[in-house]
Amino acid sequence: MSTAIQCALYLAILVAVGIPLGALMARVMDGKRCFLTPVMQPLEHGIYRLLRIDEHEQMGWKRYLVSVLAFSGIGLVFLTALQMVQAILPLNPQGLSGVSWDLAFNTAVSFVTNTNWQAYSGETTLSYLSQFLGLTVQNYVSAATGIAVMFALIRGFRQVKTNGLGSFWVDMVRVVLYVLIPLNLVVSLCLAGGGVIQNLKPAEYTDLLEPVAVVEDGEDGYTVLDDAEIDGNTVTVDGEVVADAQVVTKQFLPQGPAASQVAIKQTGTNGGGFFGVNSAHPFENPSSFTNIIEMIGLLAIPVGCCFTFGIGVGDRKQGRAIFAAMFILLVVFVAIIALNEQVGTPQLDAAGADIALTETQPGGNMEGKEARFGIATSSTWAGFTTAASNGAVNSMHDSYTPLGGMIAILQMALGEVVFGGVGCGLYGMIGFAILTVFIAGLMVGRTPEFLGKKIEPTEMRWAVVACLATPFAILVGSAIAAMAPGIMDSLSNAGAHGFSELLYTYVSCGGNNGSAFAGFNANTPFFNVSLGIVMLFVRFVPIVAILRIAGSLSSKKSVAASAGTLSTTNGMFVFLLIFIVLLIGALSFFPALALGPIAEFFQMLA
Repeated sequence: MSTAIQCALYLAILVAVGIPLGALMARVMDGKRCFLTPVMQPLEHGIYRLLRIDEHEQMGWKRYLVSVLAFSGIGLVFLTALQMVQAILPLNPQGLSGVSWDLAFNTAVSFVTNTNWQAYSGETTLSYLSQFLGLTVQNYVSAATGIAVMFALIRGFRQVKTNGLGSFWVDMVRVVLYVLIPLNLVVSLCLAGGGVIQNLKPAEYTDLLEPVAVVEDGEDGYTVLDDAEIDGNTVTVDGEVVADAQVVTKQFLPQGPAASQVAIKQTGTNGGGFFGVNSAHPFENPSSFTNIIEMIGLLAIPVGCCFTFGIGVGDRKQGRAIFAAMFILLVVFVAIIALNEQVGTPQLDAAGADIALTETQPGGNMEGKEARFGIATSSTWAGFTTAASNGAVNSMHDSYTPLGGMIAILQMALGEVVFGGVGCGLYGMIGFAILTVFIAGLMVGRTPEFLGKKIEPTEMRWAVVACLATPFAILVGSAIAAMAPGIMDSLSNAGAHGFSELLYTYVSCGGNNGSAFAGFNANTPFFNVSLGIVMLFVRFVPIVAILRIAGSLSSKKSVAASAGTLSTTNGMFVFLLIFIVLLIGALSFFPALALGPIAEFFQMLA
């Protein structure tokens, strides 16, 4: 019961925050006055003059698309170069070397596409300059790009026989100035006040309370000898000296400007952690206070985008219908994850673990979870982060039960439409909505309409492209990787769970998420390049499709609703939309899921 109450509380707070955010973004989209106008408007106009941006420009879909691609391409080249030459640049107190070309490419693609997949640990790989000039900047502008494309789609629905979708550059400036910077300034201060570190000091070392004996495991890592006896530098196990053991007496304590990056990584659905273990690290997420701020930040803007859509198209019921479909899916998926983690597994019970929930014990499956957060908060976070295409984690998904891990994979595989990323989740769901009204129109023998615009072959072709780009890239990419030589060297498990690690990797990158089944070694040239290609494909192919749809819709005349028009605001439409999402998304991945988490589930019961 306590788990259900906690999950319900988080969902209620999320909706309470998302509604006013949605109203703010709707005003920002149209350049209307808001409470930030007196402060931000002079800066906004100054940027327009400096960069020679025409505030009143109306771009066609092709010009808007070229602007998106050019801006992202410049960011990709700059961020790749920055990482490779960081050794000779300032703000590198650890003296870290430049990043290899393949890892630099992968990381740059990851942050430019708002995926934030990380095949490295930030505290041991990237300098402070690379972190905040490279990664943090891309966290802002990649999030703003998704919201800008959403604005263009909204204008496509409400424009009548015109080609203007607004200006990409104006949309970018407004989103960053009026939404992302103010929101993340508040979140950063709250996180820093709650104990998340924010400094430019070099890393520190401190004495361990007790020395630890370790041995190299042959994979550039170490294994702790839990049963070792230590006498000076001599290590014995069961009375025998371990010659190759090493005694560790110091602990590495990373430092850096974490709070400012953590804020935008959450609210921009970026997810890339300042530290390798992300928000499970006590310097990045030290308490329940910071945890709830970060967790609500995961979905605040994506939830707000639903209400922005309703206001933008002039029919708030449309936004509420889209929100209802997403919210129902989220509640069901979070409930399944929480239930499976709370029940635990037969193996835990057989091993003597107390999986019963009591007043003093959390019970269930606590493997891979922080004791300070517990099962309810960890499960809710897992559901939120894989719904939001965020990827930030406060627990290790690799240690979840088979069905708990499967739901995390499924939410990403659906194409980031269970709220999804900022902007891109909303326009992804609109692609499914177009498919829904088309199929419903075929059932009643009527030309489909959506928001007063006829849905014709052009919209249908590009909606199919937008909806199928994600499963196509994921399934093709993971199939090729499964046959690649040396794939087993990157897996930490064999069998069904090992396949789940591989599948999760490509689903995460293809779903614009960035989380991972911890233990999968993706820092190889093959994975860095192949995953980078997948991330580029699934980011920009849907953007091309959505802008093409927006351009086509804006040139159409508005059609008055009639008795035969399918209502897109009632419960029936919400049900049909959920059905189409699951039909296309879930069934596309059922064979792959059957080989991974479903097979592991039945092996667990054997």
